[in-house]
Amino acid sequence: MNLANKITLARIFLVPIIMFLLLINVNLSELSFQDFSITWNQILATLIFIVAAATDGLDGYIARKNKIVTNLGKLLDPLADKLLVAAVLISLVEMDKVDAWIAIVIISREFAVTGLRQIALLEGAVLAASTWGKWKTAVQITMIIALLLNNFPFTFIDIPFDQISSWAAALITVYSGIDYFVKNKNLIPLTE
Repeated sequence: MNLANKITLARIFLVPIIMFLLLINVNLSELSFQDFSITWNQILATLIFIVAAATDGLDGYIARKNKIVTNLGKLLDPLADKLLVAAVLISLVEMDKVDAWIAIVIISREFAVTGLRQIALLEGAVLAASTWGKWKTAVQITMIIALLLNNFPFTFIDIPFDQISSWAAALITVYSGIDYFVKNKNLIPLTE
């Protein structure tokens, strides 16, 4: 168990803490300013989410820099990413902050691309993250933060950034999924 894998495991262990803060009312009161209000639970959950999302790049960087890439890390890292995003999206649907269809599109794409990666592994190939996949991750994280913060600070200037970023995340997610499958169509067995 090297440092990179420990960081990845920490990201997995942060998921239930974030969900607890978002879904269980622990009455930490609210922060209010003019017409804007947000619970301290949401603020704390957002901060933990940002830390967890930041560890995604950190664990990979440490593993590559120190040449400690392991099979366990290759398995845990994408699993941790998907758990984090899916859990928070499902929580946001429960909180009525994002439409269920957007969460379904994003989570479905993750399952589909993970399946394609598994097929590639069986064929002895590794699918590297594409540029669109990296954009997808950045836009999804931005969307989640905007939704968790109740559109702060954009709510003060009447810009529905949380909704705009939700649509952008859905569109880029679909496009990046299609991009993966088109570029790797040779891995998909059409007949057995």
